Amino acid sequence: MYSKKNDTMCFIKYILTIVFLFLGMHLYSQYSLLGNVKDLMTKEPLIGVSVYLPELKVGSSSNLDGNFIIQNLKSSEYVIELSYAGYKTISDKLLMDNDTAISFFLEPTSTELSEVVVTGVTRVTELKRNPVVVSIMDGVSFRQSSASNLIDALKEIPGVSQITSGPNISKPVIRGLGYNRIITLNNGIKQEGQQWGDEHGIEIDEYAINRAEIVKGPGSLLYGSDGIAGVLNFLPPKPPELGIVKTQLLTNYQSNNNQIAYSISNAGNKNGFQWMVGFTNKFAGNYKNKFDGIVYNSGFKEYNGNASLGILKKWGHAQISFNSYNANLGIIEGERDSLGNFVYTNSQNEIIVADKNNWRGYKINVPYQWVNHQSVAVNNFIVLKKGTLNVEFSFQNNLRREFSDVEHPNTTGLFLSLNTLNYNLRYNLENKKGWETTVGTSGTLQFNKNKGIEFLIPNYNLLDLGVFAFTQKTIKKLTIAGGLRLDIIHLNTQQLLLGSNEQPITVADSNSTLKFAANHKNYFGASGSIGLTYQVTKKSTFKFNFSNGFRAPNIAELSSNGKHEGTFRYEIGNTKLKPEFSHQIDVSYALNSSHITFEISPFVNFISNYIFLEKQNDSLGNSIFLNANDSSPAFKYSAGNAILAGGEIYLDFHPHPLDWLHVENSFSYVLGMQKHQSDSTKYLPFIPAPHYRGSVKAQFKNLSKYISDFFVRFNVDYYFAQNKIYSAYGTESKTPGYTLLSAGMGLSITTDKHKDFLSIYFSGENLANITYQNHLSRLKYAPENLASKRAGVFNMGRNFSIKMIVNI
Repeated sequence: MYSKKNDTMCFIKYILTIVFLFLGMHLYSQYSLLGNVKDLMTKEPLIGVSVYLPELKVGSSSNLDGNFIIQNLKSSEYVIELSYAGYKTISDKLLMDNDTAISFFLEPTSTELSEVVVTGVTRVTELKRNPVVVSIMDGVSFRQSSASNLIDALKEIPGVSQITSGPNISKPVIRGLGYNRIITLNNGIKQEGQQWGDEHGIEIDEYAINRAEIVKGPGSLLYGSDGIAGVLNFLPPKPPELGIVKTQLLTNYQSNNNQIAYSISNAGNKNGFQWMVGFTNKFAGNYKNKFDGIVYNSGFKEYNGNASLGILKKWGHAQISFNSYNANLGIIEGERDSLGNFVYTNSQNEIIVADKNNWRGYKINVPYQWVNHQSVAVNNFIVLKKGTLNVEFSFQNNLRREFSDVEHPNTTGLFLSLNTLNYNLRYNLENKKGWETTVGTSGTLQFNKNKGIEFLIPNYNLLDLGVFAFTQKTIKKLTIAGGLRLDIIHLNTQQLLLGSNEQPITVADSNSTLKFAANHKNYFGASGSIGLTYQVTKKSTFKFNFSNGFRAPNIAELSSNGKHEGTFRYEIGNTKLKPEFSHQIDVSYALNSSHITFEISPFVNFISNYIFLEKQNDSLGNSIFLNANDSSPAFKYSAGNAILAGGEIYLDFHPHPLDWLHVENSFSYVLGMQKHQSDSTKYLPFIPAPHYRGSVKAQFKNLSKYISDFFVRFNVDYYFAQNKIYSAYGTESKTPGYTLLSAGMGLSITTDKHKDFLSIYFSGENLANITYQNHLSRLKYAPENLASKRAGVFNMGRNFSIKMIVNI
C-alpha cells in the first residue's frame, strides 16, 4: 500500500546511503588545471573568458593575463568548454592524470553557437559530434524574449510549436507531435504532471531557466519511454565561480494584459559549496484583441520558489534541489450573448454580462484552475577509478484542482493528486580504444488519486522499469553512435462506482453507474538509435540518424470518461488501444562559416498505432452529447498508422565587413498523414501550420566603456494557412494564414565595479495588432460569437514589454 510515510522513509534511506558513500570514499590524488586563453589572430590575452567543466558544474574565468586555474580535480576524463562573446566556443576533452597546463586560442566569430549538449546523450558531448538533431536556446535569447510563458519563448526554434489555451497555458509540440510524446526535463529530471491534458502546462518557472536543449525525434533511451517526438531539457544558470556570490533581480511588464512579473535569485560558490535560491511572482489581468475585446477570465497568477545546494569535492559533485510551482489560472469558456458580449453565470445562477467590474485588476473568476507542483531531486556525479557514475532520484507531487461550481465557488470539482518517484542510474565506462560506453537503468513509480467530486480519469498506479546501453566512437572525422533501451510498463486502474448523487460508492445497486472499470495493462517495448556524424570540412557537418521509439497509451487515452474543462469536449477513452511505435530517419547538414550559418534537417517518421482524438457523431451527422446538462460534444480516442514528414531550414547571413548585422531566415514544415484513408481522415488532426520566420538584427558588443551588448531586431513571422485537416465529424477546422510583426532592442550597462550591472530590454509583439487564431489554439473551438458569426476566441493583440535585470 502506497503512503507518503513510505516515500519519506525511502528518501531518508537514500540520503543516508549517499552520505555513507561519500564518507567511505578512498582519498585519491587531486590535480590542478592551469590554463591560458588568447585571441587566435592577435595573440593577445583575453580577459573574462568563461571556462567550465559541465559534468562537475565547476568553472573559472581568465584574469588580466588570460590565465585561469581549476583545482581539486580527480584523475578522469572531462569535457572542458570555453566561451566568450564574439568568439567561437571551444569544447574539448581533457584527460587529468596529473597537474596540467594548457593554452587555448579563441577564434573571433560573428556567431556564437553553443558547442556542448547534455540532452539525448549519456555524457556531455560536442554538438557537432552528436548524431541526434538538437536545437539550443541560450540564456541571451531567453532574456531577450517577451513571451508570456516558458513554452511560448521557444517559438523562435524551427520545428517547435505550442498548443495553447490562453496566455499562460502552453504545451510543446515538436514536429507535429505533443502531449506524452515529448519528455520534458527540469535540469535533467523528468517532469511529471498531467502531460496528457490540453490545458495542463509544464509547471516550470521560466525565470529559473537559462538554457533549453531540444532533441527532435525519439530521444527516450536515457529518460524512459514516451519520448517519440523528442525531449525538452530546461537547464538552470551555471553556478558562479569559486568565491563569487551573485544576486539578480528581474522585473517585467507587458502592456496587453498588464502582466507584472518579478524574480529575485541569489547564487554563490564558497569553499566547495554551491547554492542557488530564487522566488518568482507573476500576475496578469485579462488579455484583449480587436475581435473579442477584453477576453473574460483570461488572467492568471503564479508564485514559484526554487533552491539548490551542491557540493564539489575530489570524488565529484552532488546536488539536492527543490522546486515549487503554484498557479491560479482562469478558464476561458467563451460564452457570449446575442450582442457579442462575454457572459458568465453568477452565484444565483443568473446570466450576467461581463463589464469593467469583471475586467478591472487581476481578479480570477469561476471556473479556474489551481495548480501546485512540488519536487525534490538529488543529482550526483561521482568520479570512480575507472569511469564515472551518475545517480539521480526525484520525488514529485502534482496537485491540479478545478473550480467550476458558481453556487459553491470554493468546492473543488476535478482534483487530481499525482505522486511520482523517478530514478536514473548511469555508469559511464572508462574510454577504451576510443569507445565511450554507458549502461544504466531508469524508471518511474506513479500513483494518481481523485480527491474531488468530478472524475475524468480513474485512480491508477504505474510502474515503468527500463535498462539501456549506449556507445559511440570517433575515428578522425567520423563519429558513430548507437544505443538500445528496453522498457516494461505495468498500469493498474481502479474501478469507480457512482451512486445516484454522482459520488463514489463501494457496492453496486440498481441506481449505481460504472464510471471506470478496473483494468490491468502490461506493455513491453524497445527503443533504439544508430547514427553517425561526419566532419565534411572544418566548418561543416553531415549527420544521419535512425531511431526507433515506443510509447504506451496514457491514462486519458485508455480510460477518460468525462468533460475536460477548458477544452470544450467530453472525452472517452479506449481500452483497446495498442502502444505506438515510431521509426524515424533524420538527416542534417550544417555549415558554420565566417559569414554564413546554414542548417537543413529533413526527417520522416513512421508511427504505427498513432493515437488521436476523433469527434463522435450520430447516424445523421449530428454531434453526440453524453451529458444532458452540458453542451460539450463527445470525442473518443482512436488509432491508425501514420507518416509524418518535413523538416527545418535555417540561414543566418552576416556579411563582411558588417559583422554586426545578422539576416536570419528559418522555415519549418510537417505533413501528417494517416495510411489507407481517402477522405479528410487521411490527414492527422492538429498538425501545426508551416511557419516562416525572418529576422534582421544589429548587435554591438561594446558601444562605450559603460554600454555593451546593444542590439536592435525586427522580426516577421508568417504562418501559412492550414487546410490539410481532419475535418471528418467536425474534428477540427481550417485556419487561414496570418503575419505577425515584432521588434525589440536592448543593452547592458556596466559600472566601474559591476559588469552588466543593469540590462534593459524593450520589445513589441503583434505590432500590426492583427486578429488571428493559431491552428493549435484550443480557444478556436470555444462557442461562436453570435454577433460576428466568428467561431472561438482569438489570440492576443498588440503587446509591448519592458524587462530589466539587475546583477549584483
